[in-house]
Amino acid sequence: MSQDSRPSPALFTQVDITAGAQVNRQAEAGDTSSEQAALLRGILAAQDRQNELLEELVSQLSAAQRQRNQELAQWKQANPELARGCRMAAEALGKVQVEFLRTMSREVNENSEVLADGEFMLNEFVDRFGPRLAHLNGVLQMLAQLGNAPNPANS
Repeated sequence: MSQDSRPSPALFTQVDITAGAQVNRQAEAGDTSSEQAALLRGILAAQDRQNELLEELVSQLSAAQRQRNQELAQWKQANPELARGCRMAAEALGKVQVEFLRTMSREVNENSEVLADGEFMLNEFVDRFGPRLAHLNGVLQMLAQLGNAPNPANS
């Protein structure tokens, strides 16, 4: 049998078992763990600061919301007839909105293939229904907000 002259790759890696190597590796591991601890402390400090900022933001937003609710309640108390009129108008406009949505959904269902295939038809549909729906929703929301009975819990 002949010996192959090519070197074969090592099956095992070399392990340094001298005492000096262990001390160096332990020191490196200690450095790494202290570095990780410092990084974790930094992350914790950043999260604490972020939580403080979020608490400030929530308090600012809730204070503004409480003030708006208080002003709205005062307006409703000062204008009870107008508030009642707004509530009745919101109910009537809600019925108009339901009919408008019914018409719009019927239009979509009848022309879904054309709307999906043609960009022109989709743009026409959006131009026809979009602004009207957006304005109707805005007016309805305002009337509903002004027409609701004052909420004593918020004021």
